[in-house]
Amino acid sequence: MSQAKVDKYKNEKANRKKTNARNKVKRVIARIVAAAAVVWGGYSGYQYYEKSRPVNCYYADISAVSDYLQGLSTDSEQ
Repeated sequence: MSQAKVDKYKNEKANRKKTNARNKVKRVIARIVAAAAVVWGGYSGYQYYEKSRPVNCYYADISAVSDYLQGLSTDSEQ
């Protein structure tokens, strides 16, 4: 091996811990960004799906309940 290759290898070996730590941080950040993108995409898709669904409205006649409650309040006053 030439002296340049030996020097390059020694330099890489000396900085191996820093390089590995830097690469590990980059991988963690990449995973976080990827997870955020997946969550954002899923949430956006869900919102789009919910907007396209028809809204169901239910109506109820609660006059009987109102009459009953008024009857209870008049009974308690007497």
